[in-house]
Amino acid sequence: MNIIRRALRRIHDDQRGNIAAEVVIWAPILVLLIALLIVAGRTVHADNATQNAALSAARNASLSRDAQTAQDNAEAAARRAMANAGTPCLQLEVVIDTSGLNAPIGTTGIVSARVTCTVNLADVTVPGIPGTRQMTSTETSPVDAYRAR
Repeated sequence: MNIIRRALRRIHDDQRGNIAAEVVIWAPILVLLIALLIVAGRTVHADNATQNAALSAARNASLSRDAQTAQDNAEAAARRAMANAGTPCLQLEVVIDTSGLNAPIGTTGIVSARVTCTVNLADVTVPGIPGTRQMTSTETSPVDAYRAR
């Protein structure tokens, strides 16, 4: 009986292999957590870049004299801002409301820009996270009230 107790105590007290079991349990959880942090960081970065691109597009559009030039300048400014931020878009859409360019002299018009960027997240393969994320931002910029139109 004493021998059985000693053997059972020795088996119970033996801690060999516990670290390996803990690693097997915790490693996938840590990898998933790191992947989620990467996705969250890239999403926040893309959202900030989209806001900056919308602000730049609205500002450049408000400096233009006509609607077509405003659209062209806004799209070029948004593409430059996204490229400078290092955020590649699968699809970049820039929509400008240029009705403020037609405001009468002495009245401040407002030009708005909506930038939509589809960001690729497929390289971070985490189950349950979509491969792309669409970021949209809208910004406005005033048109000088006393400039010639």
